[in-house]
Amino acid sequence: MFTSLRSRLWLSYAFVIAVALTIVALVLFVFLIRNPVLTRQLQQQLKTVQGLIAEDPQTYLDNPNTFQRFAQDNRVRVLVFNSARQNLLDSNPNDPALPSPRKNILNRNSQTALDAKGKVWLYTASRLADGRILVVAAQRPRVPVLNIFADELLLPIVEGGLIAFLIALVLAFALSRWVADPLQQVVLAARNYPSEDMQPVKPRGPHEVQVLTRAFNSMITRVHNSQQSQRDFVANVSHELKTPLTSIQGFAQAILDDTADTPTARKQAAQIIYDESARMHRLALDLLDLARLEAGTADLKMSAMDVGALLPGVVEKFMPQAVKAGIDLQVNIPDRLPTLIADGDRLAQVFTNLIDNALKFTPANGSVTLSAKKAGIGIELSVTDSGIGIESEALTRLFDRFYQVDSSRAERGAGLGLAIVKEIVQAHGGKISVRSQVGHGTTFTIQLPFAPK
Repeated sequence: MFTSLRSRLWLSYAFVIAVALTIVALVLFVFLIRNPVLTRQLQQQLKTVQGLIAEDPQTYLDNPNTFQRFAQDNRVRVLVFNSARQNLLDSNPNDPALPSPRKNILNRNSQTALDAKGKVWLYTASRLADGRILVVAAQRPRVPVLNIFADELLLPIVEGGLIAFLIALVLAFALSRWVADPLQQVVLAARNYPSEDMQPVKPRGPHEVQVLTRAFNSMITRVHNSQQSQRDFVANVSHELKTPLTSIQGFAQAILDDTADTPTARKQAAQIIYDESARMHRLALDLLDLARLEAGTADLKMSAMDVGALLPGVVEKFMPQAVKAGIDLQVNIPDRLPTLIADGDRLAQVFTNLIDNALKFTPANGSVTLSAKKAGIGIELSVTDSGIGIESEALTRLFDRFYQVDSSRAERGAGLGLAIVKEIVQAHGGKISVRSQVGHGTTFTIQLPFAPK
């Protein structure tokens, strides 16, 4: 019982409501003990009698019989003091004496006083026109605490508390559902994952629950994309391995079966076996390299290096390929660039990959430009081509592992190149971004600080 979040929330709200009602009842109870109804009624009676006497003091004070009868009829004690605070009249002379009233600092209309025997009297005092002081008093009523609770507090508290408690329970139930139902939807979605017909959970409820729901949906999307990337990786690596393994197996079988029976045929078979095994070796090295970069265990040989000397050397390696493809390959570097603290071989690997991709996706008569400039506290380098461009949907996943923009190309790789590029740039404390428009080319921009953090 009370194991679900909804029931616990409901019980918590009910407990808080009960505590609040109890506190309110105690406050009212204390107030009534200190100022019960009978006391308030008596205070009002004293004020009324005082007002009647003050309006016509001669009628009520000058005739002793009228004076005492009026006091007895109203069940009060009337006293008159002179300016020297000496008692002149007392309607109850047999009762213990009451002191002359003192100045009321708090300016209250009614006060309390102790008589000669220590009994508490309520009184109200005023000064008459002739200078005498009129005091109207009565013994403070003693009301048992139980009577106060039963007569004045019990019924309204029970009625109002019961109504408030029932309404609050209904509101607490609705509030607990408002909080718990969206969470249960998230739990249900988590239990059913993975499911082909699974839809994102609609954010509902309090702001915090909506934030949790959106985070859950985002997590599911990332998990789905990761699984898709893994599936793509398996397919890509299987393809990358299948082709060279098929060639190696076939030509090795030809050598074994003496199908390649001439020195030239055997040499050709051996060369193909060597080339395909080298291809497999590069794939294994790329996977190992990416794993080390992502884990932060790659051995980067950081030292001062001249970017102006590194980039032309990278471009020079691709000049024959660019000339053969009819592409204008240029390098645009200012005469003096600040020195970077970086791993020169790794940066050469970055720009080798970017220029190689740019040449592959740029048609004849196009152009590829490698440029560099100082930007703030670092250097901004870019590789711009006039190639076929990249769809906007693909830009967000371009640096993901194993992702390929065009999987139909015959010379596709395993989709690891740009992922490695991104990891190398980040290992240098830099950032890489890309902008592209289909049919108008692509630009990769790298920002590297002078000294990595």
